[in-house]
Order: sequence, then C-alpha cells, then structure tokens
Amino acid sequence: MVRGVRGTWCGTLLLAGVLVAGTSGCGPETPAEPGVPPSGTSGPAEPGTTATTTAPGTTTPTGATTAPGTTPAPGTPTASGTSTADPHPAEVLVEVVVNGGLAGVSNKLVVHADGSWTSRSGTEEPRTGRQTPAETARLRAALEDPAYARVPERPTGDPVADGFQYYVTYRHRLVVAGDGERPAALQRVFAALPEGGPPTNP
Repeated sequence: MVRGVRGTWCGTLLLAGVLVAGTSGCGPETPAEPGVPPSGTSGPAEPGTTATTTAPGTTTPTGATTAPGTTPAPGTPTASGTSTADPHPAEVLVEVVVNGGLAGVSNKLVVHADGSWTSRSGTEEPRTGRQTPAETARLRAALEDPAYARVPERPTGDPVADGFQYYVTYRHRLVVAGDGERPAALQRVFAALPEGGPPTNP
C-alpha cells in the first residue's frame, strides 16, 4: 500500500515538471507598439520623392529638377546646344579686294552686318563710313539673291592686260571676276557696295 501511494506521488511530480518546462519555452510573443514597423523593414518613402539605393542601409534621393519659372542667362547654351546671345553687329557681311592695274594696286573694302564699312587704299589712312539701314538691306538682298549663288567663282573669259581682278568673299565663298566680266547678279552687288566697291587708285 505504501509503495502504491509512493508511485502515484512520483508520477504526479514528474507530470507537473513537464508542464512547467513547456510553459516557460513556448509563451506568447510580446506585441509590437502601435505605429512602429516590425524590425527588419523600412517605412514607405515620402510622397513625391524617389530614392535609389547606393549601399546597404543607405539611400540617395534622385529626380531633382530645375526650379520652375527659371530661364537661362543670355549667352548660356540651351539643351539643344544653341546660344541665346544675339549675333555680333560687327560681323563681316562682305569683303571685296581689287588687285592689278598698271600700278599693281591691292585695295580692300570690308562691310559689316550693321552697315559700317572700312576702305583701305595703299598706304593711305583707312576711310570709314556707315550705310543707312535701307542701303545695307539692299546689299544683303543682292548677296542673298539665288542668282548670285550661280555666279562663276573664276573668270571665264580671256584676261585683260593690266586689268583689275576683283575678289568678293561672302559667307566663305570667293568669287573672282575681271574687268568686263560682271554678270547681272554680281553687278547688283557692286552697285549696292559703298562707293561702288574698293578704290582702284594706288
């Protein structure tokens, strides 16, 4: 009888120990605080921003744009590669050189885009002047005439002894003409030049 009671008591103690051990190892997890994301995750990005991962654990904002309402400063190249600056008014419009003659002259007339011009003759002091806007427009129209683009670039006739040769440069195109070899389109250019072209005196 004593042995039976003793065996029952030992079995009860063993069962109680197993239940205590199971309860301490498998208890319920503690819930996360409200509003705090679980560990190992990151919160959502702010609206209107984009982020690019550059290294583990770090981010760099991207997609920055120029502030609205800004314009490039004058002379600053735009996205297409063009400049906002105006053309220089002193840009050369046309240059005419005359060579030859009995005295072997070499004189030059340069007309700029704004109508100002400079004439050089031998060792004399250069002479300057300015065309009116209407005169400059007339000269520009003669140079831009499609007929002028078809003027031969070199003389086509026989050279004249002790004659003059004229060298007209417009937009990097050189036209050479001798005395008596002026097609109508070229003659219109000379008629629109200041003083009819460079002087032929030494």
